[in-house]
Amino acid sequence: MRDHLSTLYQEFLEDGYDCVDRVVLNAYFSLGQSGGGFRMWWRELYGSDENLDNNHLMRMAGRFSRRLRGWAKANKVPVIYGSPGEQKHKIAEQYLATQEQKPGLFLVLVSKAPALVWEAQQTANGKLGRLAPQAPWPYVNPYSFPILDPEWGQGPST
Repeated sequence: MRDHLSTLYQEFLEDGYDCVDRVVLNAYFSLGQSGGGFRMWWRELYGSDENLDNNHLMRMAGRFSRRLRGWAKANKVPVIYGSPGEQKHKIAEQYLATQEQKPGLFLVLVSKAPALVWEAQQTANGKLGRLAPQAPWPYVNPYSFPILDPEWGQGPST
């Protein structure tokens, strides 16, 4: 199975892997790495720059957090907040040691880490100006979603 997955995802892997029970997917959002790319993504999502401002960006992040926590509560999936630098796979392993193991998403882990955040600057007449990266990078909440999948392995995947 591992060799099949390595072949299937070869173009997306920077290196090989030999532990199928811990698959770490770091999403790289290439459009989000430049102001122009982020603006292009926003236009694709909403059709224009009309509401591309700091308030709408913060609302989007808040809406995602609330919806995720609501989904987790409705599906009895715990949300655990950790500290920067904590090894999330160890938190998931400790959790699994005390709970019934069943396939699927069994935990949501939230931490704090510095990340690229865009500030939507306004021109003198109130129109959208340039998107500038906040400096220093602020701390945001990255999410980890450990899963159990019998086909890929019996341990937590984060």
